[in-house]
Amino acid sequence: MRVVSTKEAPAAIGPYSQGIVVNNLFYSSGQIPLTAEGTMIEGDVAEQTHQVFRNLQAVLSEAGASLETVVKATVFIKDMNDFGTINEVYGEYFSSHKPARSCVEVARLPKDAKVEIEVIALVK
Repeated sequence: MRVVSTKEAPAAIGPYSQGIVVNNLFYSSGQIPLTAEGTMIEGDVAEQTHQVFRNLQAVLSEAGASLETVVKATVFIKDMNDFGTINEVYGEYFSSHKPARSCVEVARLPKDAKVEIEVIALVK
């Protein structure tokens, strides 16, 4: 088991890691729209979703994986009315490669984020 940590994504805000590699699989912690410096993106849900993907790309890269090797994504959203917008941004990152996905509306996310995404990916 290998702990993944990069300064290119926000540090964990609790007792957990940015992700873990076990055998040839990377399991990310949920990424919210914090910058690498820990500042919350205050924009709309599209801007927040783009920041989440920047964070995911950083931790995936550190793990030796990429968006193209993601096999499963879980999307947590604060308001199901934002599903269309989040889905549009999601499609920019997963256009030809479409991993399995779950999407659920939740009562609240850390730091009152509008979106959080976690992934499982194959390590190259």
